[in-house]
Amino acid sequence: MSTLIPGFPSDGIVTINRVILRPEYTVDDLQERVAVLCENVKTYHSDTGFIGGFVALNSGNISNEGSTVGQAVQSPLKDKEALIVTFWRSFEEHEASHRSDTFQPLFKQVLELCENGNEELAYTMLWSGKAYSAAEAKAARDAKAKYAKAANG
Repeated sequence: MSTLIPGFPSDGIVTINRVILRPEYTVDDLQERVAVLCENVKTYHSDTGFIGGFVALNSGNISNEGSTVGQAVQSPLKDKEALIVTFWRSFEEHEASHRSDTFQPLFKQVLELCENGNEELAYTMLWSGKAYSAAEAKAARDAKAKYAKAANG
């Protein structure tokens, strides 16, 4: 496994929350509440299992090249759906963070925004990696071309 996130162990846990905003809330509301929650996690859990995370907003774009279901032009959840993704050393440490007195009130404020309730799924990392540098990409292409000819020929 290649390390994409510095300090993330090969057997680390990735958690994903899917948030669909209630109509009365905005992306600004989500950003504000999630920022406060994330700052809390960084402050109180960076030394108890938290490695990092990110929040991604549905841009509305749908890849017709990468999708096999229909050929939609735009997602109906544009600017309404977000993913909160966090990286942890272990599931147990993640769960302990949620039981913290400082976390719970802030978490409830984020949940108020959610039309879909909340289900946080935990995944075990199988692979992560970053892009090659230009020189590494050229070397990889050259090696594939060289050894593909040898294997086929």
